[in-house]
Amino acid sequence: MFHPFPFTILWASVLSGVLASIGPVANINVANKVISPDGYSRDAVLANGVFPGPIISGNKGDNFQLTVSDQLTDTNMDTATSIHWHGLFQHTTNYVDGPSFVTQCPIIPGNSFLYDFTVPDQAGTYWYHSHFRNQYCDGLRGAIVIYDPNDPHLSLYDVDNDDTVITLADWYHYYSPDAPPVPIPASGLINGVGRYIGGPNTTLSVVNVVQGTRYRLRIAQIACDPSFTFSIDNHQFTIIEVDGQNVEPLLVDNISIFVGQRYSVVLNANQPVNNYWIRALPSTLLQVPTTDGGQNCAILRYSGAPAVEPTTSSTTNLPMVETDLHPLTAPAAPGNPVPGGADVNYQFDVLSLGVVFTINGVSFQPPTVPVLLQILSGASSAAALLPKGSIYSANSGQVVELSIPGGAFGGPHPVHLHGHTFSVVRSAGNSSYNFVNPVKRDVVSIGNIGDNVTIRWTADNPGPWFFHCHIDWHLNTGFAAVFAEDVTDVPSVDGDVSAAWSQLCPQYNAFINSTS
Repeated sequence: MFHPFPFTILWASVLSGVLASIGPVANINVANKVISPDGYSRDAVLANGVFPGPIISGNKGDNFQLTVSDQLTDTNMDTATSIHWHGLFQHTTNYVDGPSFVTQCPIIPGNSFLYDFTVPDQAGTYWYHSHFRNQYCDGLRGAIVIYDPNDPHLSLYDVDNDDTVITLADWYHYYSPDAPPVPIPASGLINGVGRYIGGPNTTLSVVNVVQGTRYRLRIAQIACDPSFTFSIDNHQFTIIEVDGQNVEPLLVDNISIFVGQRYSVVLNANQPVNNYWIRALPSTLLQVPTTDGGQNCAILRYSGAPAVEPTTSSTTNLPMVETDLHPLTAPAAPGNPVPGGADVNYQFDVLSLGVVFTINGVSFQPPTVPVLLQILSGASSAAALLPKGSIYSANSGQVVELSIPGGAFGGPHPVHLHGHTFSVVRSAGNSSYNFVNPVKRDVVSIGNIGDNVTIRWTADNPGPWFFHCHIDWHLNTGFAAVFAEDVTDVPSVDGDVSAAWSQLCPQYNAFINSTS
């Protein structure tokens, strides 16, 4: 696998506990295992026995062949599974996108399925997670890195390897099927470890650096619920990538990162040799966020510093503002540069009725037959697809504009569109529009009351593409819809499905019947 630098800091892997990455051809064994990432032991659903799952890496243009084997046995949690490769376009391979009952039926225990796809035109930081019910909240999630040998930002950093990937996650002390109506995480984890209130002094993750060296830190937000404010005491850093999209370098000292989002930042290790807190302060209405006692923290350790916890303080004053992010190339949003200037204009009014969410009055209920299978079986229009009221259409080449007022309970909500990046022509906290150079990404916060976040993309990827809140608890209580794109061309573009894919639904239906 290509790495853009001839050296790595070998001892960093030993001290930080980072495992070597796998891919682009790899086996992913999904099984149960008892772990205690914050000091509390519980059974979990893991990829290859670790949390987070192993980093999957490759190069731009690679063919990924990832065989997922379901070895789950703990019936306290879901035992079927499927995996979504978040942020990858899956052009011509919609059937391996992963969301259960949108593009496939789940894999059942004792079976495996090959996810075979290429990434001809993408590079950056992505992630993978279960897309079956709330299963990824039980542990099945990890980072994906796709390297670009011709990265336009290559001159800005010296080190970019497995050791500089940072995952931010939440953790629960109950199984996802037992979660209360409004789940509250017990702890925040950085690189798979953390501490909870009243819990033991667990050993925290360490990111090792050498003074005078520049590091590309790839930050992947893989939580189920909270956003995080990420910072490193006494350090500024430069954003160069957002959700797999290169951006003009932007200097900040803290970033609000919502579920599903990713950022690459360049950290210049130019401070005195010492230990510094890495902080990921969670944002939640129901729990007081804190970094006291090392909660929601990791450690940045300079070579030569003692192996002790930091005593540094947080003094941030240069926050990232989304409207300051601009694409490095092809910055203009598609369509006419006025609100409503797309070929197809939608508004999604999101409401919460207790713990159930609706979009335009409809709560998403997964169909028993995946949307893709419905299309391949002969449905020729979006109107013919199930679930009724949750399918929105776009024809080939049309520019789609989607506006979503903020303010629904439990927000701000981060929404994700599969199969695309989109231009954020109006951001949360901002009343103006930018059609000239708005940030492109695949997850955006829809903000709070008074916001009306507006995104645009071109319908250039035939298939049914899931759109949903990436707070997983909200997705699975109705905050979702499907964009059926260029339905008439789906059989010719995406119809070359594998025989194993065709067997997933019969196998799953037999499994459900045998266990009901």
